[in-house]
Amino acid sequence: MDQYMVWLLILLVIGVIVSNLMVLKYTSKFKWPGNKKPDEKNSPGNNSDENKGDD
Repeated sequence: MDQYMVWLLILLVIGVIVSNLMVLKYTSKFKWPGNKKPDEKNSPGNNSDENKGDD
């Protein structure tokens, strides 16, 4: 009986490892939103609308 429990535990551990690797492979295709850097055009110090003036 103990031999069956050892094999069951080994198969369970191998199954968990394989399933985790499969999930990692599947989720590597997704694009996660990262920290966006503000565009230089939209930065507060470089606003071209303020520099135009009224002609």
